[in-house]
Amino acid sequence: MARSKVSSMPSRHHVHPRPAGTNPGDLPLPGLKSSGAISPPSSTASVGSATAEEVRLFLDFARVEKGLAANSVESYRRDLREFADFLHRQSMSFSEVGRNEIRSFLTGLYRRGLGARSVARHLVSLRNLFRFLVREGRLASDPTEEVEAPRLDQSLPRCLSAEEVDQLLAQPDVSTPLGLRDQALLEVLYATGMRVSELVHVRAGDFDLSLGLVRCLGKGNKERLIPVGKSAVRAVEAYLRGGRAPLVGKRNPPWLFLNRRGSGLSRVGFWKILAAYGRRAGLATPLTPHLIRHSFATHLLERGADLRSIQLMLGHSDISTTQIYTHVMKERLKQVYQSHHPRA
Repeated sequence: MARSKVSSMPSRHHVHPRPAGTNPGDLPLPGLKSSGAISPPSSTASVGSATAEEVRLFLDFARVEKGLAANSVESYRRDLREFADFLHRQSMSFSEVGRNEIRSFLTGLYRRGLGARSVARHLVSLRNLFRFLVREGRLASDPTEEVEAPRLDQSLPRCLSAEEVDQLLAQPDVSTPLGLRDQALLEVLYATGMRVSELVHVRAGDFDLSLGLVRCLGKGNKERLIPVGKSAVRAVEAYLRGGRAPLVGKRNPPWLFLNRRGSGLSRVGFWKILAAYGRRAGLATPLTPHLIRHSFATHLLERGADLRSIQLMLGHSDISTTQIYTHVMKERLKQVYQSHHPRA
């Protein structure tokens, strides 16, 4: 079979339908029935339904006007649902919320055992909601302006060693279609540092195997081209030759990586695949897609790649997000020094 090549690689600004999922804006909130109709009037129900309507407007704004990915909108929905429940129990509306109510809500999150990072994420969700309501003229002021964010300790991302990556990549049984798929999945993940949501939505036509490039649709529907190494190219070619066709069956899905039923592989499905191979490889660290992403960036930096190039490949909008890998390098240097210097 001739080497696969996409000559034109058409733009992905027209977003194709993704595997079926739940639309975050369609899920019920306090004061709304599952059909979306407003509950029968009562003082509590009217407050809850008004709150739900404002949350729904914000989610629509985040999804349509800001163009946030479905996962980001779903994260907002979960956080704001909790806050809406909090207000519903007290028969309060957004217009009655002040600094004390925000702090009380955040304190409740701590009492439930949430960490500072999770609490900070809830506060970011609230800030975005209240700023939207002020901008829309629904509120006169933003009560979150007077609330300080929790202090976060900078945690350095863990990463695998090159030897551990080799152990992982050696696990799939490439004599089977699923093994060929899994080999290609693991190779492409480590070769590109994609987020798991980006990886499972790669289409067969997004690869230019002759050039060693893959088109990736990232957060906010932003496209980027990522170089792909020879090992990953060979794995994808082998999968296209002998693995994908048996999985497709009579379907014709656009996605490159398919499940046993011939549909697009889900994020959860890939997490399970990755975790199983990590256990089979005997790795002490539980595997996640983000751990492979961190390993990709750290190994590039260790071998002399510049930070700006790594930022572009990872799809970070701000280089300050990428700079955390320089701290990883410092920690590695300390470990090497302490392990090998006679006077460490």
